[in-house]
Amino acid sequence: MSRETSHDAHAGAHVGHIVPLPVLLATLGVLLVLTVVTVAVTYLDLGPYNIWIALAIAVAKAAFVVSIFMHLKYDKPFNAIILVVSFALIMLFIGIALTDTHGYRPDQIPGYAPRMQAPAAK
Repeated sequence: MSRETSHDAHAGAHVGHIVPLPVLLATLGVLLVLTVVTVAVTYLDLGPYNIWIALAIAVAKAAFVVSIFMHLKYDKPFNAIILVVSFALIMLFIGIALTDTHGYRPDQIPGYAPRMQAPAAK
């Protein structure tokens, strides 16, 4: 293989995407807001929905990170659909497992927020 042929083979190679700074700053803002929302939800007693809300926020954050930092946003839309469906199914499996475990073994998760009692006044 000659040197000229080797150079021509790499001439059309695509290096990647350079994500602009405003997109990175917007990503930082969205992730910080979702983190604050996650912490705020822990102070609410929503019963069995606390687990589902926390998992939904975690899935949203994971999908957002993969979309921006792993450049899935610039790839084929079908790949993003597969990823989001996969995350949703993982959320469903974990949520059902935690809900079921709480039903037959309530002490499985020590210090679980809805079960915590306020300390007695001295």
